[in-house]
Amino acid sequence: MKELLKKLIQADSTPEKGEIAAAKVISSEFGLSGIESRIESWDQNRANITARIKSTGQKPGLLFACHIDVVGPGETPWQYPVFGGVERSGRIYGRGSTDMKGGTAAIVTAIRQIVDSSAKLNGDIVFAAVAGEEIDSCGALKFIDNPGKLPELIGVIIPEPTNFSIVTAHRGMLWLTISTKGKTAHSSTPELGVNAIYSMNRVLDVLRNYEVPVEPHKQLGKCSMSINKISGGKAMNVVPDKCSIGVDFRTLPGQEAKDIIGEMKKILTRLKNEYQNFDAEVSMIRSVRPMETDSNCDFVRNFCRAVDISETTAVGFTTDGPCFQALGAPVLIFGPGKPELCHKPDEYIDISDVEKGVEYYKKIIMHFLG
Repeated sequence: MKELLKKLIQADSTPEKGEIAAAKVISSEFGLSGIESRIESWDQNRANITARIKSTGQKPGLLFACHIDVVGPGETPWQYPVFGGVERSGRIYGRGSTDMKGGTAAIVTAIRQIVDSSAKLNGDIVFAAVAGEEIDSCGALKFIDNPGKLPELIGVIIPEPTNFSIVTAHRGMLWLTISTKGKTAHSSTPELGVNAIYSMNRVLDVLRNYEVPVEPHKQLGKCSMSINKISGGKAMNVVPDKCSIGVDFRTLPGQEAKDIIGEMKKILTRLKNEYQNFDAEVSMIRSVRPMETDSNCDFVRNFCRAVDISETTAVGFTTDGPCFQALGAPVLIFGPGKPELCHKPDEYIDISDVEKGVEYYKKIIMHFLG
């Protein structure tokens, strides 16, 4: 299990490198137990990998849905090599160790151990590890569009890092770009141009204390907004004619992207009416729906019994869960690793947590499918 996790980390699966190397690592690992898998690749280095362990078919199956892409290392120096998979003091360090190659290594190991033990299964295990969760969910969407011959599913489990909390709800995500337009001029005569950065400052003044007009959710709280990117200007001696910001909204069940976009358009229209030469537009980059699974449904209650955890919870981050809801089965998130370590320098996972994850996943599989 440790060596598998190290290999997955060493298979740098950032957006620049793609997921194909990580998919091949998983395929080789499954092959050690005679488990056939299928790699679907595109754009030279992008990839999904799927596997299905057949059973008597007397029960519905379980889908374990992972993602094998990771975010980049960032600008802050790391103590250990970013993609080294270094083991120190009971931890394995590296980008993706927590999010979510630790959970992926745990479920792959659990499946292998069950197959190697010749345990009788009455429902199929379906495994999917997909591309692009951190960017655009392209892998999950490809899987949903062409899932192959799936069995009836009793539920979907996503092994994201939850520190072994059972997550049944999370906020959605809406990424917008707001761009202001200006007019170029030589910087020695700025009065002849329209500075798009100055126009953007008016937008920022409005958004600094803006709250989305929606009632808080009982579990998820408020819809949040964060301005995380800004760009403008091309040369020191040219008045900029464009400035853009990237805005990240984390949405609640019941919210629609079009309503938030409509609110942004109203703000821009108001500024246009107030200030001469103000011109701006808003466009959508990505939208992921919130996820909410009934904590009292049979699948969740049986899952709680399987792992001996009585309560479910909600989180603010977003997963591919809403994509997999399209399969018509309840979705929950449960996995090893501390979520607060995601996307940070010196990301690591405790080896004991991955081992605990293996045991949990074997219990879950046998509880539902045995």
